[in-house]
Amino acid sequence: MATDNKFPSVDEVVKTDAFPTAVWQLEPHRDGMLPVAAGRGGPFNIHWEVHGEGPVKLVLIQGLGVLKTSWQRQTMHFGHLNSDRYSVLLLDNRGMGRSDKPLMRYSTSDMAADALEVLDHLSWTEDRQLHICGISMGGMIAQELAYVAPHRIASLNLLCTAAAIENTTSFSENMINRITMLLPKSLDRTITYTAEVLFPKDWLAGPDDTTLPDETVPRCHPPVGGWPYRRFASNYARFAAQEVAKQRDREGFTRPGFLLQTIAAGWHHKSETQLREIGDKVGRQRILVLHGTDDGIISIPHGRKLIEYLQPGKGLIVDGMGHAPIVERTVWFNELLAEMCSTGELLSGR
Repeated sequence: MATDNKFPSVDEVVKTDAFPTAVWQLEPHRDGMLPVAAGRGGPFNIHWEVHGEGPVKLVLIQGLGVLKTSWQRQTMHFGHLNSDRYSVLLLDNRGMGRSDKPLMRYSTSDMAADALEVLDHLSWTEDRQLHICGISMGGMIAQELAYVAPHRIASLNLLCTAAAIENTTSFSENMINRITMLLPKSLDRTITYTAEVLFPKDWLAGPDDTTLPDETVPRCHPPVGGWPYRRFASNYARFAAQEVAKQRDREGFTRPGFLLQTIAAGWHHKSETQLREIGDKVGRQRILVLHGTDDGIISIPHGRKLIEYLQPGKGLIVDGMGHAPIVERTVWFNELLAEMCSTGELLSGR
C-alpha cells in the first residue's frame, strides 16, 4: 500500500525486479583492512577500497550513517569508466560498513586521522596529490584533513556541509525537527522522512534518471540473477531500495555506530580563524563549496558561512538543489568534480 505521498511502500519496492540490482557490483582494483588509531583509543580496523589505477588521486568521504556504496555513481564514473586517469579511494568511516565500530567517543578530527593513516598506508603522501571530496559529515572530516595536512591537498571539495551545526530556524521549529528525528518510526516512515529532507519532492517523484552500468563497464559484475541492472519506477523507489539494502546489513549498519557518528557531526567545529587558515594554506583556487537552497539536513546559512570564511575559488549556492547532489545531479556534479581535479592538477604543475 502506497504512502500518503504516493510513494511506493518498502514492500512494493522490494518486490520489484529492480530491487536486487540497486547496489552495483563494482570490483575494486585494491582493497584491504588497516588497523588504525594506535594511541588514539585503538587499534581498530578501517576498511578501504581503491577503484582505478590513474595518477589523479581522488578521495571520497561519505556522510553520517552511510556506506561506501553511496558513492557508486562516482565510483563507476571515475574509478571504472575513467580508471586510466583516476584512482578513487573509498573507506568506511569508523562505526559503519566493514570498518570496526568501537564504543567510544567519535570526533571528526579522529575520523580524519583514520583517513590519513589509510592514505599513508597507500603511499599517497606527495605534496598537492590529494583531491578530497566530502559530503555532509564527510565534508566536516574533509575540513579536518585540510587543517592538519593542507600541503597534501590538490583540491578540496566541500558538499552540503558546515563548519559547525547551528540553529538557523526558530526555537519551536528546531525542537520539532529534533523530536521528529528521534521518534521511533516504521521503516516506511523512516525512509520517506529521510528522502524528503535529503531531496526535492519533485525530483523524488520523477522517473529514475540513473545512468546504469552495463557489460561495457570494466570490472563491473552482473547483479544477482544476471544482467541487466534494472531501472526503478521513480527516483524515490531507487533511493528506498538502497536504504532497505543498507538497513538489512545488520553488521554494516548499526544503531550504536550511527549514534556515535551523530555525536561526531554534532560536535564538529571549525572557527572563522581556522577556516581562513585553511583557505590560506590550501589555496582558495583549489577549493569548492557547494550547497543547495533545498537542503533539508544542513540549512543554507551553513553553506553561506563556509563561502564567506573560506572565500573559495568556486562557491556555489544552487537553487532547488537538495542535500545529495552526488545522486540528484550526478552528471552535472561529476563534471564539476572533474573540473576541480583538473584545476588542482594544473595548479600543482601536473
